[in-house]
Order: sequence, then C-alpha cells, then structure tokens
Amino acid sequence: MFEKLVAIEPVSLVPQAEKELLLYARQVKLYEDIPADDEEIVRRIGDADAVLVSYTSQIRRPVIERCPNIRYIGMCCSLYSEESANVDIACARERGIVVKGIRDYGDRGVVEFAVSELVRFLHGFDRPMLYEMPAEITDLPVGIVGLGTSGGMIAQAMQFMGAKVSYFSRTRKPDWEKNGFSYLPLKELLAGSQVVFTCLNKNVILLGKEEFEALGQGKILFNTSIGPSHEIDALSEWLAGEKNYFVCDTEGALGDPSGQLLAHPQVFCAGVSVGRTRQAFVLLSRKVLDNIRAYLGE
Repeated sequence: MFEKLVAIEPVSLVPQAEKELLLYARQVKLYEDIPADDEEIVRRIGDADAVLVSYTSQIRRPVIERCPNIRYIGMCCSLYSEESANVDIACARERGIVVKGIRDYGDRGVVEFAVSELVRFLHGFDRPMLYEMPAEITDLPVGIVGLGTSGGMIAQAMQFMGAKVSYFSRTRKPDWEKNGFSYLPLKELLAGSQVVFTCLNKNVILLGKEEFEALGQGKILFNTSIGPSHEIDALSEWLAGEKNYFVCDTEGALGDPSGQLLAHPQVFCAGVSVGRTRQAFVLLSRKVLDNIRAYLGE
C-alpha cells in the first residue's frame, strides 16, 4: 500500500475508481485544476510516494529530483514511447521509480468521429460537398498512415463501409494484407487516395512539402493523432488549393501555434478530444487501477 497518493491534476477517473484509490493508499489527494508550473507540481506532490498525472502537465527531471519519496508514477493517459511521454521516464528509472501508462482507451470515439465527418463531406451536411452530388463511402480510395490501434480500427470501419483501403506504416502488416488492405509507399498512398487519415504517435511528423505535393488537390486530410503529423507551413500552403480540406478534433492535432489556421475556411477542428467519452473514462479508470494493483502485487 502507498502511504500517500496524489493526482496533481484532473486525471479523468470515474467516481467509483476515485473511491477505490483509498484501497491502495492510506492518504489520497486529488487536485481538480492544472498546476501552473513545476513549483506548484512539487508543492502538490510533497512527500507523496505515488503520483498520478494526465496529459496536460509534465513531470520533468527537476520535479522528480525534488520529490525524493516518489516510487510510482501512474500516467492516466497514453504512453506510446519514452521519448514522447510527458514524464521523464529516464530520470525516473535512474531513481528506481516505476512509471506506468495506458493505451487504447479512447479509440472508438475517434473512429466514430472519422466516419461522421467523412459522411458530412460526402453528403454536404453542413460541410462543403466533396463531389458535385452526394456520394457514399463505397469505392472511395482511402489511405491510412499508421496502422496502430486507432488506425487499424479506422481502416476496418472504412473497409466495412465499402472503401478501397490502402495503408502505410513503418513495418508491413502481412495479416492485414491478407484481409484486403493494400500496402503502399507513403507518396504513392497520398497520390492515390481521395481521403487520408494520419494516425501516428505523438511527435511523429511525416507530411512535409514533398508529401503534400504528392497528395495533390481536391483531397481531405484527417489527422487523428494527438499532435500534428505535418509541418504547419506545408499544410498552410496545401490549403491554398481549391477543395483541399483538413479535419482534426483538437487544436493540438492542428499544431498551429499562431492560431491563424483555426479560422481557415478549409480547416474543420471540433475543438474537443473525441476519444474522451463516457465509455473511454470507464476503460481509462480500469487500466489505471490495473497498473496500480500490478505494481502493488495485488
């Protein structure tokens, strides 16, 4: 059992999961706002031996070094790689601190968003109509860049709706290819797809000027990644073309620090993380608690 567990910011646990934390720590403190800086994070952690963090704050080396009692950090958000994590995992490892993250808890909402937005473009439902008359997803050339969990689910949804789906990823997926998903090199996929979904890990930028030139005109580009999958200047230049549209859920996925593209008439940003649903919070909570139980050997 932990002596003291602190969630330094809102971590999206459902109420029952918050109550269950009391089974694993003698003292539990859950903060309901985001800390302003490292000093505030250090103050909140204090002498706690367990810390929970979401994706909105970072626990960096200076914080870890000033909180010597920490022995466990639970990331209540996606942990794709050590390099992209908002916790300094290398520093934690040096000090014997275990860091556990979660994955694959909000993907269904992302798939629903992808299908919903695409249908709105194809039928002209409060969106510019892609073609001269309403169209179905049937036979639509769709490219998936990144065939991880969410990319794979979008690919399956598109195939179910009758799209012709091709994919690009760092490694070939023979099992997927047996099921009708064609592998293409990135530029060939971009050129041959009417609609492209980028589904990449955080901090992975694949689309630059050359890739947008390969993508060409009259296309829809979705980014379902947490962060941008593109160079912002290259995206801005591509959007100058007629009937080129960019779709994402959050400003982080757009990745424009100037904020200018948010108002662009060919950019459609929902302004909310579409994976953060009621069901996703239940799954997130279960995975966070599973990690705690595994660490404590329960």
